[in-house]
Amino acid sequence: MNKALIFLSFIFISASGCTQNSKSLNNKQNIQTKNEGMNLRKLTPDEERVIIHKGTEKPFTGKYNNVFDEGVYVCRQCGTPLYKSTNKFKSDCGWPSFDDEIPGAVTRVTDADGSRTEITCTHCGGHLGHVFTGEGLTQKNTRHCVNSVSLEFIPAKEKIAKTDTAIFAGGCFWGVEYYMKKSEGVISTEVGYIGGHTNNPTYKEVCSHTTGHAEAIRIVFDPGKTSFEKVARLFFEIHDPTQLNQQGPDVGDQYRSEVFYLNEDQKQIAEKLIGLLKQKGINAVTKVTKATTFWKAEGYHQDYYAKEGATPYCHRYVKRF
Repeated sequence: MNKALIFLSFIFISASGCTQNSKSLNNKQNIQTKNEGMNLRKLTPDEERVIIHKGTEKPFTGKYNNVFDEGVYVCRQCGTPLYKSTNKFKSDCGWPSFDDEIPGAVTRVTDADGSRTEITCTHCGGHLGHVFTGEGLTQKNTRHCVNSVSLEFIPAKEKIAKTDTAIFAGGCFWGVEYYMKKSEGVISTEVGYIGGHTNNPTYKEVCSHTTGHAEAIRIVFDPGKTSFEKVARLFFEIHDPTQLNQQGPDVGDQYRSEVFYLNEDQKQIAEKLIGLLKQKGINAVTKVTKATTFWKAEGYHQDYYAKEGATPYCHRYVKRF
């Protein structure tokens, strides 16, 4: 089934978010919808102004601007670990600065006017600040400029709740998300695009086969309840890894089977599972690729089957391990 017709039916909805003002007005509702079922912290009016409505605290006033103790910075709204203290540096810009994030924890979104790149918490969508490159302030040449009010600092001696992230592409992301959300230990899911060569791709552009992106899902899970290997095994059992650039009736490079690993352990596990499948006579064509920027898909794609009360047309569970 081609989703182009469905896309056309949502053009009016997505067009309403084309300006920065309308995005700001609708952001609270969008985040609340995204975060249904999450255990979120209650925000003060000032925290809500920044985290929900994308405001900015005054420079040199944030409580973490000059904090360089050992520990981890987590999202003020959902508690997800975002930055390690080892990546914090003194930039004298007036806001906490980091030259790297915990893999998969931060999402980049180009502002409506194209002038800056916003950073948000991948888990809950809360606004953090903006990211800048090319300034030469550290060897990584990157500066995450973050509002203190969007963060909470956990000293190294205190224990924090741990999460992990996985990114998979296996055909229509609606179907992959449908099954992944039901898996024990999965905290949240988000569908989007990865593996291409353009920024901020739209669904229409991805379907035109000009961007190189795959439809994918980013999964945040509790490593105390599941593991990357368990989630990856499920991935291989809810789509057909033997189909090249296709999944059921959906045909195109955006429907390819691919694991986008975030570290070497994930790479080795994915390659091991593919090897096990081949030993069973299952000729998996799944690629294993280092993750690049994950671009969140349009709102109507998120939790699609749950909102529609429907079931996948091109995915089903088949025990393979």
